[in-house]
Amino acid sequence: MIQRFIELGEGYSDLYELFEIMETNQNRVSQLLCLRVKKEDKEYASVAAVLNPASEGKFQPLYICREGIPIPSKRYSLFEAKAAEINKEIISFHVKPSTDFAETELYFHYLTGILRLNYLIPPLT
Repeated sequence: MIQRFIELGEGYSDLYELFEIMETNQNRVSQLLCLRVKKEDKEYASVAAVLNPASEGKFQPLYICREGIPIPSKRYSLFEAKAAEINKEIISFHVKPSTDFAETELYFHYLTGILRLNYLIPPLT
């Protein structure tokens, strides 16, 4: 199975694209995540939608808006409202900021490990 983060942006107008993905793929949404980070004494969120793997090809997308949504904020409230609308709970936890990593891809590997260890995405098979 291939599991890949697909970065939509930092949570500005791209947040609405994430909402559209969540709404049109309600039957595939496995998890909704809020990955909290501290940057410059403020708390920000990366919000993500984890979809179940496609039946053919065994590809599991993890759509993410990375570290651009202040907590609390109107944008985060919109994410909470969309989660309620599609009857999904948001799983929230603290992670290291992506700036602690030399490359974004390394950051996504770090997140993948955390998600697997917490059984939020399946192990590679």
